[in-house]
Amino acid sequence: MNNRKDHWEKVYENKSPLELSWYQKTPSLSLKLIENAKLKKDAAIIDVGGGASLLVDHLYERGYRNLAILDISRRALEHAKQRLGDSATTISWFEADVTDFVSPSQFDLWHDRAVFHFLTDEHDRKRYVETLLRTLNPGAQVIIATFALNGPEKCSGLPIVQYDATKLKNELGESFKLLEQAQEVHVTPTGKEQAFGFHRFHYQATS
Repeated sequence: MNNRKDHWEKVYENKSPLELSWYQKTPSLSLKLIENAKLKKDAAIIDVGGGASLLVDHLYERGYRNLAILDISRRALEHAKQRLGDSATTISWFEADVTDFVSPSQFDLWHDRAVFHFLTDEHDRKRYVETLLRTLNPGAQVIIATFALNGPEKCSGLPIVQYDATKLKNELGESFKLLEQAQEVHVTPTGKEQAFGFHRFHYQATS
């Protein structure tokens, strides 16, 4: 786990967020799926692995005020805080590995673009789901974006696991019902195309 954190700290130490392959000036599909979730503006939203992502900026501009960011990299979080300026004080920031994250509060929407597909170890994936189950409010929604089956096999020098809706649903388990799926071809800052699959789920808490 320390190796995982060390890897991502070095990534953000050596490159500007604008140079990283996952950079999006406007995360249009994520915003569309969040809009489709029909949340109230005070809904608790967490962006997992969202350290330097601009999603939080767009959500803040749209009036959402109960926002949280989780990232394993301190440097990624610092980039975002500096970019947001005074607005950063209204956002909850968590520096942690998602597989052992213990949140002080529950969330109505969990957004993850390109974290889950890095978990190549089955044990890590199970711990991710355990984090989901203890972090979500009943009836919450989950948006997970991963490389699609025809997407890259590696990212940032690391192997990943490709998913379609069925494969992802099997990992999450029976508590999650698929509501929506969409495809996106993301073009990296260097011009490479990456096929992503986005999936929105409803969390059905069981006793």
